[in-house]
Amino acid sequence: MKLTQEEKDILAGKQGETMAKILKTVVDFGDVFGANKLVPITHASHFVTSFGIGLLKPLFRTMDEIIDAGIKTKEPFTVDPRPIDYANVKCNLLNKLVFSKIMYKEQKRYEEQLKKIGLKDDKSFTCTCYFEEVGNLPKKGDILGWAESSAVVYANSVIGARCNRNSGMLDLFSAIIGKVPEFGLLTDEGRKADWIIDIQTSKLPEAQILGSAIGLKVMEDVPYVKGLDRFLGNELTDDVKGYLKDFGAATASNGAVGLYHIDGLTPEAKELGKKLIKKDAKVYTITDKELEKVYKSYPVLWKNVNAKPTLCFIGCPHLSRTQLEHWAKDILSGLKNTGRKKVTVKTILTTSPQIADKFRETELCKELYRAGVKVSSICPLMYTNNPLAGKKPIITCSNKLRTYSSSRFYKSDDILKIITGGNK
Repeated sequence: MKLTQEEKDILAGKQGETMAKILKTVVDFGDVFGANKLVPITHASHFVTSFGIGLLKPLFRTMDEIIDAGIKTKEPFTVDPRPIDYANVKCNLLNKLVFSKIMYKEQKRYEEQLKKIGLKDDKSFTCTCYFEEVGNLPKKGDILGWAESSAVVYANSVIGARCNRNSGMLDLFSAIIGKVPEFGLLTDEGRKADWIIDIQTSKLPEAQILGSAIGLKVMEDVPYVKGLDRFLGNELTDDVKGYLKDFGAATASNGAVGLYHIDGLTPEAKELGKKLIKKDAKVYTITDKELEKVYKSYPVLWKNVNAKPTLCFIGCPHLSRTQLEHWAKDILSGLKNTGRKKVTVKTILTTSPQIADKFRETELCKELYRAGVKVSSICPLMYTNNPLAGKKPIITCSNKLRTYSSSRFYKSDDILKIITGGNK
């Protein structure tokens, strides 16, 4: 890798041993992937590691070393959601003890470390940092050093920023150095499509299942999706952005997609069109039958497959304000249709702290709470990814949450029927 004189000086220890180690890690990472140089990050960072799991001792030691050296990130950053929210996601005494004394016993310590190195504020805990309400929204062409997979794929695809799928701690080191290695999705060639996805469905596919099907097929490759604009149109409205957020999260978790293009809709597809497609691109045709086959392939990991669900999570990634309002209205309408006053399953809608705070001031939220639904900014994935929660029959319409936990996936309409006492 070709380094500037400043970078060589840092590696030589002229800004201290800790900075030298941080830069060396970033350079070694770039060397592995054939990067020729480091390029400046042009927008604030977002960290994937938000949880104080006791086993992450190397992370906490590294954070202490960074703090002791007086080092901070170039700009204030945001971070993924907290793993616990005792006020809105109730735990019994045993669960609370496991969370506070075993699973996330370092949570308070780690959050203090984050504040000392540059955390934006106490409400900057969300996987959807790019929401306008949160304020960590890149623009087209920005170079990022993010690691959260759902945020990376959204920023690359819907916004047109440039970011590789980095790992945890590399996002931290890049935010401190202010640079990332130039390779992969940071380059024009790396953003070209390896696959053409031909959508031939009779209606708009469920975002989570369509994303899952594509992720499972293309893995880490770049897909160019044709035919989806028939249903979504050619403008990135709030509803369309919400759809693409969930679609992208499923491609990234069920596969390893870091960028997709939607013909006639996403920024680069609008600008370059078919020029984004490689000459040897493979074709994957999506039909109603194909999506149903993918949906039915999901395993049920409950010990008792016939158990009644005890908890429902909606919002992984976090819901946008528009999505939150849609779900609230649909749940209340569903309860009215079934003649019920409360949901049949304890239900948690998750969104960013900024959106949650504003929403809780509305009459719609008050009605929702009276119906037994809570709004939280928790990370459903980290809450469910533990031995105790893993034994509970939890349902979700998030393919990401299904993939990383024992939660059972249902289509959105079926989730609504279940929690409102419908016929599903």
